[in-house]
Amino acid sequence: MPFNKTEKIWMNAKYVSWDDAKIHVLSHVIHYGSGLFEGARCYKTPKGAAIFRLKEHTHRLFNSCKIYRIEVPYTEDEINNAIIETIKINKLEECYIRPIVYRGYESLGVDPTGIPIDVVIAVWPWGKYLGPEALEKGVPVCVSSWRRNAPDTMPTMAKATANYMNSQLIKLEAINHGYVEGIALDVNGHVSEGSGENIFIVSNGVLITPPFSASVLPGIVRNTVTKLAKDMGIKVIEENIPREALYIVDEVFFTGSAAEITPISSIDGIKIGAGKRGPITEKLQKAFFNIFEEGFDDKYNWLTYVK
Repeated sequence: MPFNKTEKIWMNAKYVSWDDAKIHVLSHVIHYGSGLFEGARCYKTPKGAAIFRLKEHTHRLFNSCKIYRIEVPYTEDEINNAIIETIKINKLEECYIRPIVYRGYESLGVDPTGIPIDVVIAVWPWGKYLGPEALEKGVPVCVSSWRRNAPDTMPTMAKATANYMNSQLIKLEAINHGYVEGIALDVNGHVSEGSGENIFIVSNGVLITPPFSASVLPGIVRNTVTKLAKDMGIKVIEENIPREALYIVDEVFFTGSAAEITPISSIDGIKIGAGKRGPITEKLQKAFFNIFEEGFDDKYNWLTYVK
């Protein structure tokens, strides 16, 4: 989807106009993929705009930077406050949030020592990532021929820009073959995740998702769904999933800040369950979107209101 431009972007503690938010073409991040980022959402609620799990997203951003030996020149609280202020200054009731930390302009070379660290926060209106009808009808996907990175090659627990070259190959292959999204396997042939989403399967009423050792990102919505399911009395298991299990389970769905909770209708042309959203997926969707409705008991302190 094309951008719905907003007025201001936060760049290194200064607000600049959307069209002026630029970096040098010889910035380290462009040539070597040295960027760590987050994707979060702010929802319109009866009590006003509320950011979903802001602190967890920012903490994961700092963890990603730590893995890549990047020292963020701001505290987590400063980034949280900057995100809130950026939403306020752009007068948005709901939006997508993209903070990114990257190695900027100084010199080029694989050794990033001494390269300045830049931080940017952008917010803009963004609809349903996999389409407005996907939440009910589901999406057709395929198993990609591209594998996720092995654990000792690139750290998949870090949300790094470089990792998404792999994701682009998965996504482009899926689209080229007429699917909406692709599912990657890990280096051992077990189910890993989508190009930009975690994955869950439902079998005999039990919710199963791959473990971190299957080269998956520790998703915030993945964690949310796990908590919601347990609150509803649904058993949740983390274990390796063989490819063929995808075809014979009752339900399969993606999770992510962009995708939210999106059911999968078919995989490699094989219909999953009834070929649309299943009953457990629907229950979890309702529980998830109820978070942003009147009367929700925010016992986990998931909402940060923009006031």
